[in-house]
Amino acid sequence: MKRFIAVLFSVFTLSVTPAFADHHEDKAKGPPAGEPVEFVSRDRVAINGRSVEYDVIAKETFLLNEKDEPEASIFSFSYIKTGENDPTRRPVMFVFNGGPGSASLWLHMGTYGPKRVVVPSNAEDDGSPPYPIVDNPGSILDATDLVFIDPVGTGFSRALGDQNPKEYFGVREDAEVISRFIRRWLTENKRWGSPKYLSGESYGTTRAGALIGEMTGRYNDVAFNGVILVSAIMDFEMARGHMGYVGALPTQAAIAWHHNRVDRAAWNNDFERFIEESRQFAARDLATALLMQQGLPEAEMNATIARYSAFTGLSETYARRARLRTGVGQFMKELLRDQSLTVGRFDGRYTGRDADDIGETADADPSGYAMDAAYTAAINDYMTRMLGIEMNRDYAVLSYDVNRSWKSVSGGGSTGPGFTNVVPQLAKGMRENRSMRVLLASGYYDQATPFFAAELSLQQPGVPQDRVKKTYYPAGHMMYLHEPSLMQLGEDIRDFVNGG
Repeated sequence: MKRFIAVLFSVFTLSVTPAFADHHEDKAKGPPAGEPVEFVSRDRVAINGRSVEYDVIAKETFLLNEKDEPEASIFSFSYIKTGENDPTRRPVMFVFNGGPGSASLWLHMGTYGPKRVVVPSNAEDDGSPPYPIVDNPGSILDATDLVFIDPVGTGFSRALGDQNPKEYFGVREDAEVISRFIRRWLTENKRWGSPKYLSGESYGTTRAGALIGEMTGRYNDVAFNGVILVSAIMDFEMARGHMGYVGALPTQAAIAWHHNRVDRAAWNNDFERFIEESRQFAARDLATALLMQQGLPEAEMNATIARYSAFTGLSETYARRARLRTGVGQFMKELLRDQSLTVGRFDGRYTGRDADDIGETADADPSGYAMDAAYTAAINDYMTRMLGIEMNRDYAVLSYDVNRSWKSVSGGGSTGPGFTNVVPQLAKGMRENRSMRVLLASGYYDQATPFFAAELSLQQPGVPQDRVKKTYYPAGHMMYLHEPSLMQLGEDIRDFVNGG
């Protein structure tokens, strides 16, 4: 039975002008600091047949400027197993999602935390409430303490005082402020001696790579035991331009297989063989054709188009007209066009219907609108009804203000002319820390961050291949929407934390 231990501080009232109300960067400011809030409670959950008692600390952490004035408030949820007396033996994992303007609710309420929201496992829409919040036997709290971090501009986190919130919206800027929070958390909780892990999903994997660069390789570094990359995108070039088509092809093939749009008998109904051959085709034949284009001999182009059609389930006519360049929105629309269905971007198992069947690209992502209402309701229901968190401002699930203002590295990235790539930072961190390992967890049906593109990223020079472990799931970007994949992901991460 849950009991509330303490509510240590009162909630400060937000100033009249919200942080993002003024779109002039030189005038934008955060609200006054007030007092940080903290909510503490205790609960227990059964994991692997064992009861795990834990404390929940949901709180604001104020980061100070050089004048010791609060400049940013980071809201976090810490789950600490009770009865652990030796912090040097108990791991702690810092967890965040992506966006980059997303709060941490997806991994929090979907897979890692001791509670999760129940959504259909078979790629159906989540419908309307109620959305059950249940104990999560797939949580990894038995293996590691957990700290879910909401970056500035997401969740309840925000800039304070005279600080312009947009000063935190960038690859380097974000890594710098999150690194400050992690160091602060380690000090306040006396956990510098604990084994440490980072875990991010989607852009959160970019954040993890940037954090390794920010927090290691210096005399004040923080050595991490491992990094868990869930649905990774670390080198944006692998998801854009010609390389993007190469990286996406095996995912398109997997989705075509799932919807029975390929001749499975040609591969003896062996999905693993089919996927491996799609990798080889993408890296060799498709990459060559995309590079050579009209310089490729006609016979070779015809053979490539035929093979492309066999893997993707798209007609040879469509492949030829697309010049072997089928974007995500186009594939979502075209694969099941003859059935008046679209397929999901986040998860290609999902299907939806557009207003008509003649468009070039899908109107919306059926795997996005199939689950967002459940997760938004769940995090708010969990905070207010179960944790007793009382705040007078909304919890920002996904901030488009953050996304629109995001600054990439070296002028590149999702909003710049070039490409952000944090693989070198991760690789350097691994080379300079012989114990740091990486787990790459990918869904076969994820078109947002395709698994082959992530594989290619981590095959770049300088990445110690013997310390990279890869796992795959018959689901999409949020593989934990599929309950068997949810349980397998938990087992895989638990094994990784335990040294496997």
